[in-house]
Amino acid sequence: MTTVFFVSLILSTFLCALVTGFVFTYAVVVMPGLKQLSDKEFIRAFQVTDAIIQNNHPFFMMVWLGSIISVSGAIGMAFTVSTPIGNWPVIATGFSYLVGVQGLTIFFHLPLNKRIQSVNVNEMNSKALLDQRVSFEARWTRFNKLRALIACMVTASFIIILGLGYSIGK
Repeated sequence: MTTVFFVSLILSTFLCALVTGFVFTYAVVVMPGLKQLSDKEFIRAFQVTDAIIQNNHPFFMMVWLGSIISVSGAIGMAFTVSTPIGNWPVIATGFSYLVGVQGLTIFFHLPLNKRIQSVNVNEMNSKALLDQRVSFEARWTRFNKLRALIACMVTASFIIILGLGYSIGK
């Protein structure tokens, strides 16, 4: 395994693990916690936390976009570098991450987040707030649980690939 490719895999694993921790925390702590709030409080709390991300928080963006770049780079290198364990595990794991984590984010979470950001909780009655929450929460949570599961599997796969590649390559 070439040094550049090995470093790329380490960086991809590290950044994917950080993203996994983020989506996992939302799946098992943040959303269950927000679920305990009233409709108005739930929407407002989600808006506030999501606004930090939407305002391009530098560390978050470095990790999130860095994971996309590093995984894409690892996939690209896997097509040209010979490894002791073969290249297809890296390619399959990388594509799983890009589609299963980033794809879900782009096609499901970002549109839902954008819609909930547009809700003015101070101008809505309780029925309208409930309708907004119901149309948002179940779908967002369901896709985030799937995203967290895929992210966990991807991170575990990258760790196994690194371990096997290192032990076989010795």
